[in-house]
Amino acid sequence: MTGTDTTTYDAIIVGGSYAGIAAALQLARARRRVLVMDEGLRRNRFASHSHGFLGQDGRPPGEIAAEARDQLMRYPTVTWKTGRAEEAIRTREGFQITDSDGIGYRARRLLIAVGVVDELPAIPGLAERWGRSVFHCPYCHGYELMQGRIGVVAVSGHSMHHALMLPDWGPTTLLLNGAFEPDADQSAHLAGRGVAIETALIAGIDGDPPEVALADGRKLPFAGLFVLPRSRVASPLAAQLGCASEDGPLGTHIRVDTMQETNVPGVFACGDAARAAGSVALAVGAGTIAGTALHRSLLFCEDEALFARA
Repeated sequence: MTGTDTTTYDAIIVGGSYAGIAAALQLARARRRVLVMDEGLRRNRFASHSHGFLGQDGRPPGEIAAEARDQLMRYPTVTWKTGRAEEAIRTREGFQITDSDGIGYRARRLLIAVGVVDELPAIPGLAERWGRSVFHCPYCHGYELMQGRIGVVAVSGHSMHHALMLPDWGPTTLLLNGAFEPDADQSAHLAGRGVAIETALIAGIDGDPPEVALADGRKLPFAGLFVLPRSRVASPLAAQLGCASEDGPLGTHIRVDTMQETNVPGVFACGDAARAAGSVALAVGAGTIAGTALHRSLLFCEDEALFARA
């Protein structure tokens, strides 16, 4: 199937999770015509409950997203398209997005809220427990471990940050797994926080709660494990348009200004794809900023000369 949608939208929002819906809501309430394209792969789809989001603490994340979408779709100027956006190009009128069916959609502005893909260490049993008993955010999942024993699976020296934080949620062991070797100062900081250091390599992870099998035959039980995955933007659209990126400690994200606009005029980005770290609350906040900023760009771009003369 190929072709072109004859509608010219005020904005296309690629990504219909928390950030994208928050942005779309602001535009819908301004009575702007919006197309949301989403392939249904929320980053937190592996987690059973979401925490730390005001008014929604403890709810399943899928329920939060579904209710948000239902509320958004009450606005008649919003269209929802399920599918993957494959290509983005600039046009005379703005932008065109082509989906996996070969259909092109046009808009004056583009907002990229595609999220990221987490790349986990290749440890047997770890990926199967991601979001269930293996986590990355202490604020999102630490409290529910009820001060039980916590393991930090090291991926690099950045895991020091995790290990130094987590004793506030429970007694913590840093599993080096050959990823790095703390120096004398780092070891002193870890000892000061009561963090135990385990140097044996990890052979695999079993059970829920997880039990870490070490290469020397020992098994260490934990209430939960934490790891810092590498992440990458889940779509090439920003790169196709020449949007600048930034390298963070755990991956690359789209560079934006304080109003969530990229270096490419008319292209905005928000959510986990546009920040070094994320949560549902941060995604909603960034999406709200992006939606209002995009709306103002539609209002004032043609009046800039008037303001300059004022």
